[in-house]
Amino acid sequence: MIAEKTRLESARNPASPWKKWGPYLSERQWGTVREDYSTSGDAWNYFSHDQARSRAYRWGEDGLAGVSDDRQLLCFALGLWNRRDPIPKERLFGLTNSEGNHGEDVKEYYFYLDSTPTHSYMKYLYKYPQAAYPYDELLDTGVFDDDRYFDVFVEYAKESPDDLLIRITVANRGPEAAQLDLLPTLWFRNIWSWDGAGPRPLLRQVRPSSGALEVQATHPTLGDFRFLAEDAAELLFTENETNSERLFAKPNRTPYVKDAFHEYLLKGRKEAVNPERQGTKVAAHYGLSVPDFHGDNGAGLGASHQTGWTGGIARVMHLFATTSAEQLLSLGKSATVTEVEGR
Repeated sequence: MIAEKTRLESARNPASPWKKWGPYLSERQWGTVREDYSTSGDAWNYFSHDQARSRAYRWGEDGLAGVSDDRQLLCFALGLWNRRDPIPKERLFGLTNSEGNHGEDVKEYYFYLDSTPTHSYMKYLYKYPQAAYPYDELLDTGVFDDDRYFDVFVEYAKESPDDLLIRITVANRGPEAAQLDLLPTLWFRNIWSWDGAGPRPLLRQVRPSSGALEVQATHPTLGDFRFLAEDAAELLFTENETNSERLFAKPNRTPYVKDAFHEYLLKGRKEAVNPERQGTKVAAHYGLSVPDFHGDNGAGLGASHQTGWTGGIARVMHLFATTSAEQLLSLGKSATVTEVEGR
């Protein structure tokens, strides 16, 4: 922990902002007072979960295992699709005030496993059912029967205050191989649609400086960053703009809207994403066939020996840096990383 103590002391200097990037995304932004613009003050129903995939937020963002800068201008989170859900899993689902005992409840199975004070190392686990998620009925669903679910681990490690390596590991706990679409997603919070002032941020694919697919992220106040995706099949671009046509039966301001990845993956609409490979929201697409779990030794799965995991390694993501994967644990809490045992 000596290195972390050094980072904490360094973080007192504004020129060394170790806490600028961290787990600052909401678990759910929909159905809260933060996004209530209604005349009646009906915060619980004004902005629903069903709308969230298509409607741009104003005051914050949400996501699975999400991180952002401390103003939530540039955000990163994980998208998943098990090929059975009616929508991609991009955010947590839950109940509103009239449906449960807490107005901002979520009904999901996830864990924050580790984090240093400066967020130089973070670890998160989400348990994703392989059966269709029971959005319509949450009692006695049976979606985890026979261990048919994925353990999705997300690790973050900082090389410097603005350099972040992300490793995503997927373990199939079920009895047979299963399909999974993995969508690590980077986007800008939409602040341009509300006042119309100032230059608009931009994400655009550029010629890679390494073997990874590469995106240049440009923001008028944050500056320029790079997003690198190793071994991704493709980059999908759209805008973080409301799909007014779907929600309000009004024309869209752009043909590329917030729920484009839903249209692309589930409906096969290739025209839903921008062929010019630019926008304000981008996802690296990985189509995976994850082998079944064979026991505690991880036979046949390609175990991740650095953390004691047994499971299929999905891919390594590089965000804002070209830090090598081998450095991951040496950058963070290498002596206290939680080991996840087999089922």
